[in-house]
Amino acid sequence: MIRTVPDTGNEEIELYIRTYYSLLRSTDAIKIEALIETHAATDSSLHVHAREPRADISALVYSALRLPPVMHKAKSFVLGQIMEDFVRAGFGAVEEWERVYAPGRRRRTHFNGIDCVATMIASRSDIDDLIPILTAFQMEWNKIHEIVTLSSDAIDVILRREVTSLDVVATVLGVETDDIWRLKDALQDLFWIYLNAMVDRKIDLSLQLLSGSQVNYRKAASRWWGNLSRACEEYGINVQERPVYFVSSNTHSISNLVSGFSQDIEQDLLAFMGHGTQASLVSEWESIPDNHSRANFLYYLLKKYQSANPHSTQEMRIAEENSGFYRVQAKHGFDTEAQILHLEALDAARLDSRITEGFDVDALRKSDALVINIDYPLGLAAFELLTRVGEGCAQILGMYVMGKAATLNGRIGDVMLVNVVHDEHSKNTYLFQNCFQSHHIVPYLTYGMLLDNQKALTARGTFLQNRTFMDVFYREGYTVLEMEAGPYLSAVYEMIRPVRHPYNEIVNLYAARFDVGMIHYASDTPYSKGHNLGAGSLGYRGIDSTYASAIAIMRRIFNQEITRIS
Repeated sequence: MIRTVPDTGNEEIELYIRTYYSLLRSTDAIKIEALIETHAATDSSLHVHAREPRADISALVYSALRLPPVMHKAKSFVLGQIMEDFVRAGFGAVEEWERVYAPGRRRRTHFNGIDCVATMIASRSDIDDLIPILTAFQMEWNKIHEIVTLSSDAIDVILRREVTSLDVVATVLGVETDDIWRLKDALQDLFWIYLNAMVDRKIDLSLQLLSGSQVNYRKAASRWWGNLSRACEEYGINVQERPVYFVSSNTHSISNLVSGFSQDIEQDLLAFMGHGTQASLVSEWESIPDNHSRANFLYYLLKKYQSANPHSTQEMRIAEENSGFYRVQAKHGFDTEAQILHLEALDAARLDSRITEGFDVDALRKSDALVINIDYPLGLAAFELLTRVGEGCAQILGMYVMGKAATLNGRIGDVMLVNVVHDEHSKNTYLFQNCFQSHHIVPYLTYGMLLDNQKALTARGTFLQNRTFMDVFYREGYTVLEMEAGPYLSAVYEMIRPVRHPYNEIVNLYAARFDVGMIHYASDTPYSKGHNLGAGSLGYRGIDSTYASAIAIMRRIFNQEITRIS
């Protein structure tokens, strides 16, 4: 069989994947310890010091941010696809357990209050994501335990929880003080709790997969869509009779662009900025070069303001619904919020001026179309969700994706436009006409750079990449690494062809009769060792690329819909 790209020759990654899937066939729990050797052998770009006795703080930070904040208590993880899985296995109604949240991952997760974590998986990608994360976390936790327990001075420092002694902790661990501060920033109130637990004991995590059938993945996605359809009915919308523009992005960008809420409370936001821990942002505000970037800054500030003023969240919901924007919270399985934008209900006076410039927005009052925006899913869940939307609505008018990616040739905050995607799930290489071009985005991009005509690689997991793997694809011109483009394009294929998507073929999607648009913004530079989202957040300037992308998507939808109804 002829491959669509050169063989990576990366047997270590393939061996790792085969190992944990073969172990998961067991009806009993498996030990994470059994995976450490094959995990270390992959030489993952996110775990560059896995084989070394010194602590890899970047890998620990990355893992900790993607696990629930109960890891100092957890001993076992149980994975299921639907709630019935847990009941049949004797765990009872895990929905009644405490709901816990990982800062860097959206998976429905519950904790029994003692030592067991129950996690809902939406696709195989959750397995490929969670197992390496748990393995890296256990490896680095136990390294720190071994290192610290060799020094009574270090134990004394940690047990006293002296903030001024972080440099001593760094010295004992053999890492930079900045690394320890990053770990403290990531763990926040749990920092000293975790360190004390690391002194106290090694961890020996176990994991049990209750079910992993394709039928149950589809069943969970169907329940997600059923919940969305019923919510639409409550708002007087029959989604089965409406054409839809599908967007995969985040939960804040489109809301901020259409509701006008940040502008309504601008003075409150600026007053909030000038006090307390936010005072450092004043100089940033004063240095912003134009009004467009100032609008982005208000959107950035709004999230911080709402954390300190929870009542404003309900006020924002009212402003959103007055603008025809409705939120549908996920229930049960898929932890993916959806949002419905009723185009005919938009209030032109409240829209961000950047999305209305050049359009007669009042023409949208004749529209019967909806925008369905979902919170960016993980990996193969993208295929399941877009497939359900395509089956459930009257017609798909456009499919637009805005997501984070790693870049091999750019900088954090840059924007990339791709027209070729190689998918490691299906082994297909997809060719498509990206409806977005540089001139759609550049006018709204202040800090980042735009790279178009790029090629993307859809990887199976963030840890399932190493330098050899990336070099093979880089030589073939693949510069964007991400996890969802391939599954989305597999779903597009099944919307325009009468058969299932193929395997290991070059697939031409130019025949799609609806818009296909993909925008990625760079959040990682894996060729810089350990430089990933575990090393720090994008900050204010990171939303520059986010809103430039969201503006381009909304302008494209306005253009297409006004043309369609005129």
